[in-house]
Amino acid sequence: MQQETVKSVVLAGLSGGSGKSVVSVGLIGALAKRGRGVVPFKKGPDYIDAGWLGKAAGRPCYNLDPYLMTPETMVTTFQSHLQDCSFAVIEGNRGLYDGVSVAGEYSTAELALLLDLPVLLVVNCAKTTRTVAALVLGCQAFDPRLRFAGVILNQIATARHESIVRQSVERYTDLPVLGVMPRLHRDIFPMRHLGVTPHQEYAAADEAVAALAAAVEAHVDLDAACAAMRPVLPLPPQPRPVRVRADEVTIGVFRDAAFQFYYEENLEGLRAAGARLVPIDALHSETLPADLDALYIGGGFPETSAGELAANTTFRASVRARIEAGLPVYAECGGLIFLGRSILLEGREFPLAGVFPVTFSLARKPQAHGYSICTVEQANSFYPVGTTIRGHEFRYSVVHDWQGDSGELVLAMERGTGFADKRDGLVHKNVLALYTHVLASATPEWASGLLAAARRHAARRQAA
Repeated sequence: MQQETVKSVVLAGLSGGSGKSVVSVGLIGALAKRGRGVVPFKKGPDYIDAGWLGKAAGRPCYNLDPYLMTPETMVTTFQSHLQDCSFAVIEGNRGLYDGVSVAGEYSTAELALLLDLPVLLVVNCAKTTRTVAALVLGCQAFDPRLRFAGVILNQIATARHESIVRQSVERYTDLPVLGVMPRLHRDIFPMRHLGVTPHQEYAAADEAVAALAAAVEAHVDLDAACAAMRPVLPLPPQPRPVRVRADEVTIGVFRDAAFQFYYEENLEGLRAAGARLVPIDALHSETLPADLDALYIGGGFPETSAGELAANTTFRASVRARIEAGLPVYAECGGLIFLGRSILLEGREFPLAGVFPVTFSLARKPQAHGYSICTVEQANSFYPVGTTIRGHEFRYSVVHDWQGDSGELVLAMERGTGFADKRDGLVHKNVLALYTHVLASATPEWASGLLAAARRHAARRQAA
């Protein structure tokens, strides 16, 4: 049976805060009502936007990160997830041509060129009219290799405002204005830190997605937008390896309002390698499940649920006890904080799992925000010594009190901040806790290391 092509496009803005997330969520929500659905992608390491895109699509969002992933891996990741859908929408990050250097390396434009996809340009038109045409024309001329599907005008105040901007763009450029997003009278996404609040913490998330989808349906020419997308042929489904039951391990994953930062590729990588994943609610579960072979605690905002985490004393005690009994635990950022002694918030101290003698607090400004590169220099349960890890950091937390020796941290930071003194990675028994987030498709050692640790623990349990 011949596979059908998938209509694909990249949404990009002129800068961060241009409204591309609002348009992307609305477009995905509107397209999800057509055809067999939409698979969303997010360019870069972002978890929160990816969560909203997945919420709008009703299916997981996948990250495409030119800094962390090779070009071949990005192409494969993109095409291999186009099964059972009619549309694929990639939301870019920052401005269209913004990269890590003056040459624009790792920019949204470079990703669009790699995947040979047209760009739907989202322009914030607040307090401007004819100048929008100059900005659009500049984006066209800046790199003639790039193809554009059209323009979406964001933050349109009135019908007159729309008319002037639309006529200006279509007179001075050869790009069609495919629609507008009216100026919203309230923040459809509540804001926190450097972006929006995770949808898992927002009670009105469904209403927000529905409102944005309705706005796109009312103000964007969806037929023209679909016609401007490029058809892409998915990769054929790959057969999964047949595994005997004895090879399967059970890995717990914290999934609740406090811990939501997980790349879908990481979870899929564990499943594909033979893991059964068990979601765990750290806020309300009394204890860890008894049959775990390993535990994965991702990032998130544990500070917003510090009271509930502190109050769940039996759960925290069960985590400590299982760790002392040898349970392998891999913890990233928010997971690292959870394993600490406590966190200070507005003059109150909230006790946490108490595995590491660290008290954390929060700063008003980011303490680390960007890509990281580190090398494994000391023994741990997950990575061989000498492994180079490329990841990213995003945190407001501060190591408020820790009397440890930074020389005992197992990772040396070539780029990034880490836990202390340009080092990262606290180890206790079979636990590795670090600030660095890792994308499994860019670091295959991550999934294989976690699976190997789980299998070793399973073997010990069976032998006991």
